[in-house]
Amino acid sequence: MRIMQNTSQEFDEIMTKCTDIFSKKALDYGTAWRILRTSSLTDQIYIKAQRIRSIEQKGVAKVDEGVIPEYIGIINYSVMALIQLEVGVANAMENLMPADEAITLFHKYLTNAKELMLNKNHDYDEAWRKMRRSSLTDIILMKLLRIKQIEDNNGNTIISEGLDANYYDIINYAMFALIKLHENNN
Repeated sequence: MRIMQNTSQEFDEIMTKCTDIFSKKALDYGTAWRILRTSSLTDQIYIKAQRIRSIEQKGVAKVDEGVIPEYIGIINYSVMALIQLEVGVANAMENLMPADEAITLFHKYLTNAKELMLNKNHDYDEAWRKMRRSSLTDIILMKLLRIKQIEDNNGNTIISEGLDANYYDIINYAMFALIKLHENNN
């Protein structure tokens, strides 16, 4: 049970960092992201995941930003997508939401992701800890391709989980990657 407590604490630390970045950007930019359709958010997440994979394969980055901000971006964009799925896309500037409302929703979805992670960690005995970080990146990319297919099917699935389940999984895999990066740095 000790591992679960560490994972919960590690998740909370990353959640705090993601929320801090989201909150500060909400103060800087407002909620302009509300104009983005979920497919655009999916593409933003894809760009970040693809950059991580490229850096993993090449072993070097030419832009002086590591992969940590990219994983955080993956988490934050995934939460934005979940918010958009719940409240819909703002079609005009007048339909943007106040920053405090967005931050409340952001926290709600990260808390939901943590609850899902704890339940899955119980069932899978934290198997992700034995995975390579590159596999976590690949799984994120696979989930994104699934999301794109579901989006191309107008959100319809026959037997598979929907968009929200895939975004939640992406959040958790990105969290795991950040935990692994933190462990490697310590």
